[in-house]
Amino acid sequence: MFLLVPCGSGKKVEIVELERGGSLRVLAKSLETRGIISSARLFALYARLKGGDAKVKAGAYQFSDGMRPGEILAKMIAGDVYQRLFALPQGYSSYQVAEMLDKRGIFKKEAFLKACRDRELLDRLGVSAPSAEGYLFPGSYNILPGRSEQDVVREMVQRQRELLAAGYRQRAEKAGLSVGALLTLASMVEKEAVLPAEKPLIAAVFQNRIRKGMRLQSDPTALYGVRAFAGKVSRDDILRVTPYNTYLIAGLPPGPIGNPGGDAIEAVLQHPAVPYLYFVARGDGSHQFSSDLAAHNAAVRKFLRSTSAALAGGE
Repeated sequence: MFLLVPCGSGKKVEIVELERGGSLRVLAKSLETRGIISSARLFALYARLKGGDAKVKAGAYQFSDGMRPGEILAKMIAGDVYQRLFALPQGYSSYQVAEMLDKRGIFKKEAFLKACRDRELLDRLGVSAPSAEGYLFPGSYNILPGRSEQDVVREMVQRQRELLAAGYRQRAEKAGLSVGALLTLASMVEKEAVLPAEKPLIAAVFQNRIRKGMRLQSDPTALYGVRAFAGKVSRDDILRVTPYNTYLIAGLPPGPIGNPGGDAIEAVLQHPAVPYLYFVARGDGSHQFSSDLAAHNAAVRKFLRSTSAALAGGE
């Protein structure tokens, strides 16, 4: 039976999507138009005779013209959908996300960053900030061909909003924090912390400093928009004038410096009542926390081996 013979050599590859509740007949017509099968009518008849028309699963599928109709049908019955997975790590900034997408050949870096700053898109999503920074949900995404940068930003923001709606927004309001302030603090905690267990302590330090009117002096803020934070900053870095550099500005930066996960957000909303105002990296991923400047400077000398690094700040 000629229906069981592949339509071509296998060199033609297409991504075709069967929408939820969609018609297999419509999909078959699309496969015929794209040269994957020779006859949509015969394919639909074959699927019905095999009982597959009621068993196929919605999703995007990758087919070639070298596949037999039986293989195509079996793939859709099994739900073997096309996967182009991209994982957004917790704490990554939009700049880092854009670089990852560029390296993967999914989107160009500048095009994704432009979508993150698309004012019309942000307004539709209810984001009043100048960019989607902080509102991109850290998680896994299946980025299908044909999806635009705006489509992916929209999905990332909507998933972060779902997380916030699951109690975080109301708790932030009770704590006197706007969503923007919550995400900004959480993004700083995410960047500073290496060990998850220390996130609540770091959040406590930042909020203690805010209450005392102290500058936050967080190293990652000095590098935001310049380069990725890798644990160290130079004196030139902390003296660089930017709107985000909390060594030079009072209070919070104008927005998040990365995209925090749920545990960092939770740390901001529920942290221990500790007196700490300072912390310094020990070099093993953990931090030494101090309540006064003298103890902090002693910790700096001990762990950084340099009195010149003894700065009154988060690091």
